[in-house]
Amino acid sequence: MNGTKVLVADDDPNVLEIIRLYFSQQHIDLVEACDGAEAVELAGQENPDVIILDVMMPRMDGLEACREIRKSLDIPIIMLSAKGEEFDRVLGLELGADDYVTKPFSPRELVARIKAIFRRMQPRAGAEERESLQSLMEFGGLQIDIAGRQVIIAGEKIPFRPKEFDLLVFLARSPGSVFTREQLLEQIWGYDFFGDIRTVDVHVKKIRQHLSLLNSEFIHTVWGVGYKFEVEDSCSA
Repeated sequence: MNGTKVLVADDDPNVLEIIRLYFSQQHIDLVEACDGAEAVELAGQENPDVIILDVMMPRMDGLEACREIRKSLDIPIIMLSAKGEEFDRVLGLELGADDYVTKPFSPRELVARIKAIFRRMQPRAGAEERESLQSLMEFGGLQIDIAGRQVIIAGEKIPFRPKEFDLLVFLARSPGSVFTREQLLEQIWGYDFFGDIRTVDVHVKKIRQHLSLLNSEFIHTVWGVGYKFEVEDSCSA
């Protein structure tokens, strides 16, 4: 964690003080913001490795700050909130958050979650070799360029976030196979993922929105189990 820069936005000085003391022991560089608007500004100026946003803040709350940051940056974001309700967790994930921590929390847990995010961002052993075996997949008007990490729909490049792309590729590599949410969490986010299992549902929803330009649904829900990738008259190359 040496040299890691973390931007933390929280209007509670006690929370900032606790984080400041523990992060300094872990040799983590801390950038502090007291509201969402300042967090958005500092995110573009400081180039942090991770952003931690409290949900309830003055001027601009953490959810709106997350939305604004996601317009231009793909930095990992962890949301903090005293609320543990499912609505808040799902909304944060839909806006682009990578993880969600409910207050009260220990700074040790926060650092553990940051480390888990970094592990999930690292390519897995053998991934490059597997990708070279099939660098382009085509299903009707859907093209998945694995090497270039691009999705082309009806001839147009569609921007996918990293985990959306990884999830689509994983499912498309096994057409017809049904995967549970737990299996998808382990394969895409890693076995040490701390977040909500609804993360999978949120990302599937986003993928379906991207693919709505086509008539085929591709990712099908298997009720009570999980998801599968399936399309009629598909071919891969």
